[in-house]
Amino acid sequence: MEKTDAVAALAALAQDNRLDVFRLLVQAGADGLPAGEIANTLGLAPNTLSFHFDRLRQAGLVTVKRQGRSMIYAARYDGMNALIGYLTENCCRGADARGGRGCNPARPHALVPRRDERDRNARRDRRPQ
Repeated sequence: MEKTDAVAALAALAQDNRLDVFRLLVQAGADGLPAGEIANTLGLAPNTLSFHFDRLRQAGLVTVKRQGRSMIYAARYDGMNALIGYLTENCCRGADARGGRGCNPARPHALVPRRDERDRNARRDRRPQ
């Protein structure tokens, strides 16, 4: 990720409603959510929400697809992971070598389950109890 892309992503997330939208979409998973459901969940007016979606989409953090009459928004995990990677790529650089305490930043692969883990979890959740 380039510095300008990181700045754009951080700027897009530096607003309460957009941060709430993005976090909700991250929780929703790869299937995303319809715009109306997001508006209802967060108590936002649809016209305001469309402005926020545009900012998140331009920053590479959200995708949109039409499904019938609905617009389905989803988090772009690759964009999120690239931002996290950019922010943490030089974390505590050299701290261990100087005898200092090292850091252990969250890694993108730890934040978003791999496809096989998601599939395995989905199968487990569907088992009769």
